Amino acid sequence: MMNSLSHADLITIAEEYGTPVYVYHAEKIKEQYRKLQDAFSNSNTVFFYACKALTNVNILRYIKNLGANVDCSSINEVRLALHAGFPPSRILYTSNGIDFNEIRDAKELGVYINIDSLSNLEKFGNAFGYSYPVGIRLRPNILAGGNIKISTGHDKSKFGIPVEQIEQILKLVNKYKLRISDLHIHTGSEIKDVDVFLKGIEVLFDIAPHFENLEFIDLGGGFKVASMAGEQETDILLLAEKVSRAFASHPYKKGRNLQVWFEPGKFLVSAAGNFIAKVNVMKETATADFVSVNSGFNHLIRPMFYDAYHHIENISNPDGPLKNYSVVGNICETDTFAWDRPLNQVREGDLLVFRNAGAYGFEMSSNFNSRFKPAEVIVLEGRAHLIRRRDQFDDLLRNQLEVI
Repeated sequence: MMNSLSHADLITIAEEYGTPVYVYHAEKIKEQYRKLQDAFSNSNTVFFYACKALTNVNILRYIKNLGANVDCSSINEVRLALHAGFPPSRILYTSNGIDFNEIRDAKELGVYINIDSLSNLEKFGNAFGYSYPVGIRLRPNILAGGNIKISTGHDKSKFGIPVEQIEQILKLVNKYKLRISDLHIHTGSEIKDVDVFLKGIEVLFDIAPHFENLEFIDLGGGFKVASMAGEQETDILLLAEKVSRAFASHPYKKGRNLQVWFEPGKFLVSAAGNFIAKVNVMKETATADFVSVNSGFNHLIRPMFYDAYHHIENISNPDGPLKNYSVVGNICETDTFAWDRPLNQVREGDLLVFRNAGAYGFEMSSNFNSRFKPAEVIVLEGRAHLIRRRDQFDDLLRNQLEVI
């Protein structure tokens, strides 16, 4: 196999491992990480892979070996990261409205912690005081992202402590002598305008002088990834230039420079992912020509949940005449992947590939309709490896207790 996965490569994998199947191209993940490293090479910047995008332990190990750190949204993601070999010093756990026991567990595991509520910040202070450094996730009241479902920093968002509550934060910091090591914001996903990050920096620079133990400024993630031809991505080189300039002109007091953190998730793994499904049924109607595949939003929910666009190709008939189709799933719900989409002529039995399926594809899958979750395959240095087997019937019964 070549460095870029061809139609023939994908067909071979589909024939060997069956469909539907997720296929991840490791070298594409490396390429994306190198873009970040090269752009920020002259600055004090660290990247934490936001692993909620894709947590297969093989992906975690591969990203760890590239040199990235890892950002976790749950205590079990922390445990997966530790299992994958990340040391605690390379793991960041950002809590979100969770029971304090989960934060307590993260502290016992020795990882970086961000707290997103006054309630848990007080509990942390009462339990640990100055003895353990902690970060604060703030809500900067900045509207950003591709749509409201993926915007997390606006003034109606549940995420973070609102910046206007800074006095309440400081009261807790002073009361418990809290050692605040980082300030964190995350404004959303699919951010094209790099100035959004600059607005966040301005918010944090206003607050930073209140925290004498501050070491890190965490600007979150949300870099835009192009999903269709001609679409604008986040200009990473421009972002690096503007962020570096902002920090150079606003050094932290006492001459100590703050380290910048970013949390790319989709940016690292989205383009590396390919989802292959087989055409079950062709159905011609007066209003649409339907292509029914052996999948649905139980495997790839993003088009239905986020109105997300995934480029679709007929890899079985790439030279066939173009025709418009509506690509739909086989579950008992409306699960339309694409309306009126031009594809090379589709026939029953053909294989379709959905591009940019590496982020929030398998990770958000389910067993709805009691259907099996698909297999996962990674292509590493030209060789395909099965990294998750397809569900079997016993998996549907696992953890059920039969009492009747």
